[in-house]
Amino acid sequence: MFLKEKTVKKKKYVYLAKSLRLPDGSVKTIEKIVDKGKPLKELEKKHADFFIEKEKEAFANFATKTYSQDDIFSKDQIKKIEAMKVEYQYTVKKFNKNQLKDAFDRFIANFTYESNAIEGNSLTLKDVVIVMFEKKVIPGKELREIYETRNSRRVMDLLLKKKFDVQEKDIKKMHRMLMQDIDERAGYKIVPNFLTGSDVELTPPEKVEKEMKELLNWYGKVSQKMHPLQVAALFHGKFERIHPFEDGNGRVGRFLANIMLVDKGYPPLIIRSSQRQSYIKCLEDFHRGYTKNLERLFLEKYKATYRNFFSVYLKYVKNL
Repeated sequence: MFLKEKTVKKKKYVYLAKSLRLPDGSVKTIEKIVDKGKPLKELEKKHADFFIEKEKEAFANFATKTYSQDDIFSKDQIKKIEAMKVEYQYTVKKFNKNQLKDAFDRFIANFTYESNAIEGNSLTLKDVVIVMFEKKVIPGKELREIYETRNSRRVMDLLLKKKFDVQEKDIKKMHRMLMQDIDERAGYKIVPNFLTGSDVELTPPEKVEKEMKELLNWYGKVSQKMHPLQVAALFHGKFERIHPFEDGNGRVGRFLANIMLVDKGYPPLIIRSSQRQSYIKCLEDFHRGYTKNLERLFLEKYKATYRNFFSVYLKYVKNL
């Protein structure tokens, strides 16, 4: 924020102002008349709620005018998604380095625990914290489970720093990082793979490269027309249908969904292992041509993750 003066009818006024860059690159400036002679820091605290609400309006107006809408990603839901985005960005910008680390360490531990547990990893949340932050091995646990946890931490650290793009080389790099010390098979699968307990046919090895290119082309085309959260849900379903790697596809897919959100300024999301069966059912429905359940699941998890991991800080950071 910054202060500026305007003269109106020969009278000077002081304005507190903030410039926003919208997703299309345009800039919108929010202004409010404030008391003269007050320090900028004091004015920022006093008028924080006003600027947050105006910023929500700006992003909501942009999103509802730009992105397609339907019964799940309706105008009302898009406004709620954008409001959470604004609150999230405000919160993380107000954190100092240590506060930011503490908040994201909590998120990373929970994301890693839940994502790996969906794939059958038996480490508890407490085990994950010990492996990640105390760098210890849990007695009686398989080394694969330890490596899955360590590798996920490295990938998530880079993801939150926006070091990955949605492109083939970064997807393969992320897969290599996740499978380090676990599986030496690099690159796309060379033999067919199957979903246990499901009759859904996955993409055969000889078609993976072609279908991945088509998926990335699709992503480039819809990203400007469809809300990023909806794109993330649909991309996830399409990616899991291809199942391009011999192992690690679920974990890579959930990281990719979060790359799409974080890179555009949205908070990341967690799919809980306690909802594994619902998640798998949503993917099976998707593979059979019904996409709505997976889209609805992503919307629910986005809102739940924000409430559980980030919204709690908002009322405190206004005083920082």
